[in-house]
Order: sequence, then C-alpha cells, then structure tokens
Amino acid sequence: MAHEHTYKLTAEWTGNKGEGTKNVRTYDRSHTVSIQGKPELFLTTDNAAVGDKSKLNPEDLLVSALSSCHLLSYLYLCAMEGIVVTSYTDNATGSMIEEASGAGSFKEVTLNPIFSVTDESMVERAIELHHKAHEICYIANSVNFEVRCNPSCSVD
Repeated sequence: MAHEHTYKLTAEWTGNKGEGTKNVRTYDRSHTVSIQGKPELFLTTDNAAVGDKSKLNPEDLLVSALSSCHLLSYLYLCAMEGIVVTSYTDNATGSMIEEASGAGSFKEVTLNPIFSVTDESMVERAIELHHKAHEICYIANSVNFEVRCNPSCSVD
C-alpha cells in the first residue's frame, strides 16, 4: 500500500524595490523559502545579469536534492547489508539547456560519489549498491531526465 507524503512551504518574494515588477531589469529576484521548524533558504535566479551569485537558486537545489537523496538511499542500503562506509563525498554536476525562448530543462545530472569502506571484500558490493540506491531514490524517480552515477571506492 502506498503512503502519501505531504510537504508544505512558503515562498515569499522579497525583491520589491518600491516599483514592483514595473521594469524587468530593475526588480530583485530575491525570495525566501520557509518551512516550519527549519532554516530559511534565501534564493535568487541563476541569471547572472539579475541574480545574486552569493545565493542559492532553484537549479542548485534540484542538483542538491538528487545528490542528497542518492547519498541517503545509498548509506541506508549499505547499513542494511553490512557494508561499512566511512566517508562519502559527491561532486555532482548538472546540465541544463536554455532555449532562445527563455524556457529550459535539465538534460542530465551526474553524481560522482567518492567513498571509502573498511574492507576490500566490501568494494564490489558497495559499488553495486549505487544502482539500487538510484532505483529507490524518490527524487531520481521524480525527474524526466537522465541521472548518471560514477562511483569511486577506496578502502580505509
């Protein structure tokens, strides 16, 4: 039986400089996302001409969500199978195509997890579990573009 999860947040535009969106080049794209009981996120657009590069943008968050979901799914599977992971870093990348019309979509995201296990006998299965982690990752199952995974394992 499926179990439905619900997520609630408030996104509030904070970039009105006094004239609202009267001019497309002069309003600030800053906005805040609030989720009760959690830290606020201060966001902007990825567009360098009108965005603030010191703030996160929705595209950053999409790649982050894929990387984070995979990491959590993977660590869970390893713990369930007795694979002892001692470190994990993912240098994920995403490619988005922007059309001349201004529309765009992600082409792919590539996860590049570099991780360590405690014993050489765990390496092969540890690498295989990345495929299973991808299969059970909620976020990867929710996107319509390719999510690649290039795991690299070492032994502590």
